[in-house]
Amino acid sequence: MHLRPAALALALLATGHTLDLAFAQAPAALGEAQSAAALRARGLEYGYNLDHDDALAAFDAAIAADPRDPAAYRLAAATVWTRIVFEQGAIAAEDYLGQAKALHRRSAPRPELAAKFRAYLDQALALSEERLRTHPADADAHFQVGAAFGCLASYTATVEGRVRDSLGPARRAYKAHERVLALDPTRKDAALIVGMTRHAVAALALPLRLIAHLAGFDGNSAVGIRLVEEAARYAGDTRRNALFTLVLLYNRDERYDAAMSLIRELQELYPRNRLLWLEAGHTLLRAGQPAEAKAALDEGLARLSRDTRPRAPGEESRWRLALGSTLAALNDTASAEHELNAALAIATHEWVRDRIRAELRKLNRERQ
Repeated sequence: MHLRPAALALALLATGHTLDLAFAQAPAALGEAQSAAALRARGLEYGYNLDHDDALAAFDAAIAADPRDPAAYRLAAATVWTRIVFEQGAIAAEDYLGQAKALHRRSAPRPELAAKFRAYLDQALALSEERLRTHPADADAHFQVGAAFGCLASYTATVEGRVRDSLGPARRAYKAHERVLALDPTRKDAALIVGMTRHAVAALALPLRLIAHLAGFDGNSAVGIRLVEEAARYAGDTRRNALFTLVLLYNRDERYDAAMSLIRELQELYPRNRLLWLEAGHTLLRAGQPAEAKAALDEGLARLSRDTRPRAPGEESRWRLALGSTLAALNDTASAEHELNAALAIATHEWVRDRIRAELRKLNRERQ
């Protein structure tokens, strides 16, 4: 597997950090900031459980509680971004590992969602840059700027498909979070963007890696992983995002046992996120453990059948493809063929159809 160049920007969607209360002066302001922090934490809990509407409502409430806090606007923008890619059918690590070749041929987002993303993010950028102008030596001011530009880079690359145009905000995010670590080495939440970017650059082909270096990005896979792992151990909101990021990176590096350990932790934290069972199935199948993969997928399909919330376009076909591939690995040819044909009938992405047809051809060859 290999990371596409878009991973440079995908690396940069940092999902928040509790605001440093040093900026709150009066007791009333302190209470507002604490209330906003609690609402942001609630929004993150909803978001990671796929409750997108509830997450956005919580972030809107956080904005109302502390309208000068850039983090709440950024998290609201990130929630809209997540909703957009969910509606485009991007639901698994493989969508970002180079296997989903239609990454930049997704449908355009709903105009109202695109406008909402821009409104939230514009406010996050304005407030964070204003704070940096008045507190140029403050680590959290740099963090907020970097996180906002990271969100912009991710959206530009993944939703708009403009990878080249995402590099400017990506570089701003990367440099801002490098500055955070220089000002305050204990702020390991900033290590997420820095580490993911370094890992992504190291995975690029040499010509692209040279271009990335000229653009101001450093590349080192081992250092990148270590930095993201440090972010995953940091006590803050960004820790959860670092855990999800490590699932992607460990899969990319074929460290499947490590990825599964994190997936199980995330399943405990976010039991309403049915897609974690799909991710477990994919990871276990890559690891050559089809029996365990089938158990994970069976559990996930049971959760899917009970879940009344919206599904991503083509989501069921992805589950059926994973199950069919797993059954084929278990040499249950008849059941595999049934699942794969069912997946083909409802698939909405051409790359998924291509994968299904390839699996069916493989089954036919093995029959002969």
